[in-house]
Amino acid sequence: MFYLIHIAIFCAIYGILAISLNLVLGYTGLLSVTQAAFYGLGAYATAILSTRFNLGFGESLLIGIAIVSVVSFLVGLVLSKLAGDYYAVATLGFNVIIVAVMLNWSALTNGPLGIAIFSKTTLFGLDFSSQPAFLALALFLLFLAYGIGYYLKKSSFGRVLKAIREDEKAIQVFGYNTTKYKLVIFVIGAALAAAAGSLFAAYISYVDPSSFATNESIFILSVIILGGLANLEGSILGAIFLVLLPELLRFVGFPEAVAAELRQAVYGLLLVILMLYRPQGLLGEYKL
Repeated sequence: MFYLIHIAIFCAIYGILAISLNLVLGYTGLLSVTQAAFYGLGAYATAILSTRFNLGFGESLLIGIAIVSVVSFLVGLVLSKLAGDYYAVATLGFNVIIVAVMLNWSALTNGPLGIAIFSKTTLFGLDFSSQPAFLALALFLLFLAYGIGYYLKKSSFGRVLKAIREDEKAIQVFGYNTTKYKLVIFVIGAALAAAAGSLFAAYISYVDPSSFATNESIFILSVIILGGLANLEGSILGAIFLVLLPELLRFVGFPEAVAAELRQAVYGLLLVILMLYRPQGLLGEYKL
């Protein structure tokens, strides 16, 4: 039972991350490969604030979101000067910079040793430290992230984002400041990723730079491409699929000597087959 709850919590965390990136890439067409950096900043903010300042989960969550919002706003201003492949490479570079800071600013982050968290997860006076209670908290934040995404999708703001994705120059002709729209959605996506990072830190009770490297950003990107771009339900479905699939492969009776390698091979093969026959993802509205 506890194993299933553990998997469900990670499905919720990656569901929030997938929604945060889908708003940026799926709805706006901005190929960002830096979501793990904001995820990590949110996690480290919770770890540092709870261990050094004895703040509760709620306070560290909000402060972490505020910090990441400011950082993402400044990064977004720089990225607004770029487009296409240059935008993607710049976001990748930012992810590398953040991980390097986590590794080398030992006075703040404890370097590669990471930070262990010993405080309980409390919010509004309620204790969410037990696994079932934490799952309820994770699902609540996932529902909140979905609600934000759904509201944006249905609003006039969301319609402008889709227009930017389809033809940015055309929407500029009608007087829309597309830079402002792209900057706002970039900050919203980063803030949601920071919330997922706070959840991760509180649940694992430990953070270190290796959890937020570039391969994590690529994994989040894979989740939304598999689940479907510009589809919030697809984000959650993709997260469930990619979190569950490696776990299910553990129960396949591969020879013990090569079990790990065969699981990775089958995992990759299944993804390739799915992309060949369903390139828009499980529930996607368009392809990259």
